[in-house]
Amino acid sequence: MDDVKTPSVPDGELPRVRLQIKQGAAIGPGKAALLEALERTGSISAAGRDLGMSYRRAWLLIHSVNQAYKEPLVEASKGGAGGGGAQLTPLGREVLSIYRRMERKAIRAIQPEIDILQRLLRG
Repeated sequence: MDDVKTPSVPDGELPRVRLQIKQGAAIGPGKAALLEALERTGSISAAGRDLGMSYRRAWLLIHSVNQAYKEPLVEASKGGAGGGGAQLTPLGREVLSIYRRMERKAIRAIQPEIDILQRLLRG
């Protein structure tokens, strides 16, 4: 898998990495968490509920990533007797994997400074 290990910091709190790739195309912890929840649940509404967001908010975030890339990251099927669903496309899985890998690399690169800042905090 990935050769970059996630650094450890007290209380498991990692800095948040948000990437603005170009104007209007960004991915960060919120969109990544939504894509992961969607992969786990198979549903935009269930993924949103898992993250404490409305269906509309989840749908808008999914729509924004689908519009940003050459191909959709998420494919949704319309509801019917059995209900609809959604899944990550192969590109969606690839983008999510690349983001998580970049996130770990970025945090690892700044780990010495994180350690210094942690020591300078109260309590």
